[in-house]
Amino acid sequence: MEPTDHLLAEARRYGYIQGDQVWLHPFMDLPARQVGQVKESEEASLTYFAQRFEAFRTKVDDLLQKMEEAENKGSFLMKALHLKEQVAAYDGLGDFASLHRRLTDAEENIKVMVARNREKNLATKINLIKEAEALHDTVDWQGAADTIKELRQAWIKTGPVEKQLIEELDTRFHDAVEGFFAKRKQFQAEKKAMTNRVYDKYKELIHKSEAIKNSTEFEETTRKLKQLQLDWKEVDGSLPRKQANELWTRFRAAHNHFFERLKEHINTKRPEAAAGGNGSSADENLNRKRALVDEAVALLDRPMGEAVARAKELQAAWKKVGPVRGEESDRVWEQFLAACDKVFELSALEHFVRKRQANGLDTSSTPEEQYNVRVQALRDFIKYDRQEQEVLEENLGKLSDSPGNEAFRTMLQGKIRTFERKIRTKNELIELLRQRLVA
Repeated sequence: MEPTDHLLAEARRYGYIQGDQVWLHPFMDLPARQVGQVKESEEASLTYFAQRFEAFRTKVDDLLQKMEEAENKGSFLMKALHLKEQVAAYDGLGDFASLHRRLTDAEENIKVMVARNREKNLATKINLIKEAEALHDTVDWQGAADTIKELRQAWIKTGPVEKQLIEELDTRFHDAVEGFFAKRKQFQAEKKAMTNRVYDKYKELIHKSEAIKNSTEFEETTRKLKQLQLDWKEVDGSLPRKQANELWTRFRAAHNHFFERLKEHINTKRPEAAAGGNGSSADENLNRKRALVDEAVALLDRPMGEAVARAKELQAAWKKVGPVRGEESDRVWEQFLAACDKVFELSALEHFVRKRQANGLDTSSTPEEQYNVRVQALRDFIKYDRQEQEVLEENLGKLSDSPGNEAFRTMLQGKIRTFERKIRTKNELIELLRQRLVA
């Protein structure tokens, strides 16, 4: 059969001639309609409108083929809908109903795919929001800022979701991101204020040291300088490493200057061992110190303000108790020191939590949430303590073996032990809080 014969047969199957008009049979719910006029002959006219249908079908075939091969099929949806609208008005003779079904099937497939992609995009955006919100309690500011940058890029690259969800999701993501930067800004402001306070405290100790480094009251000045060394160890806070090293060098220089003068004044003289202050026996002193240890341990069960005040009273009372001989002296002192440390560390922790609550940063309500806030804070404090310890160990490593540095070597070693004790105390408080939560 010739191609034109096939087209003519298809034209007669789907259309007909009435008078001098070419008509298309009804299909689907559409009535019969006129598609053109008879010009040269009826057969030529029927063949012409069959050819027009073939041209239209080719356009549909090409579009569906491109959709099949494309990854982003959704971009073809409007073209498919446009062709589908033309089915009802296109002047041609052929199986328009089948073209309409094919385009409808393609449209439904695209809609299913779009809906599936939007569900996937929704899940992706919810995960991005959770990741951003999880940074709320971080203290790794640089790492978190890098993560925020990555989350923003991922958010931009993620496709659309249902229209009614766009505003809610955008708001949650924006609030999480801005919340992080607001908290970082507040932290930096607090850190700057703390740094200024620490710097001023160190400068004050330096000025006091330099003011008496040339004193000839050797015994009294030695006592004062040793107290200044203790005060230096107890400064609570950190500075940039370069700044801390510069301050430490000035402080050490003043003390070295005095102790070099002291060595020239007396070479072998050593302070005599203090006698047992109130004449009590070593056993009596041990019993009194053990009683102070027991009371200090029990302070953790008292209100914090009351416990701190009493701990300071116990420390003053401890100094008035005479000496204890042997290893038991160190053991009972370590016990007393650990008990008092826990009171002061727990007080500092509660002060930190109250400050968070006052600033609206802590909304915990359940015991478990309150426990988590405190444990996270203690872990952050431990991190800072370790950083301080590393700076001290670095300074100790740089200290020369000069005899003039011996006092500072001892002081540095003592301060390092202090931070080790602080870290150990905080870890013990974490375990104590866990036991309280379980109880």
